Amino acid sequence: QVQLVESGGGLVQAGGSLRLSCAGSGRTFSRYAMGWFRQAPGREREFVAAIGWTGDTTYYADSVKGRFTISRDYAKNTIDLQMNSLKPEDTAVYYCAATYSGNYYNIDLYDYWGQGTQVTVSS
Repeated sequence: QVQLVESGGGLVQAGGSLRLSCAGSGRTFSRYAMGWFRQAPGREREFVAAIGWTGDTTYYADSVKGRFTISRDYAKNTIDLQMNSLKPEDTAVYYCAATYSGNYYNIDLYDYWGQGTQVTVSS
């Protein structure tokens, strides 16, 4: 069993930065690839970024490339999402998730989810 808890969300002005963290627990946590997803009001949950279980490969949605960076710290059991140059369109609840499949873009293949953290970007 893997438990995930997100933190670091908040209110920021356009052009600013936030760093989200996801704390994981469970003895097999390090064997999972990790992803970040987001869901805005009235929209479906969408892929943002993912990192392989070794931490050597990363994947990003086109909408966040060059602005967001995903990383993981195995010693601390955390997965971070550094978000720079934030836009109002980035406003959403952000979720971290774990998958054993290695198919990072398919939301249906993620096995565990956190409860989410709110990110609000003002104009």
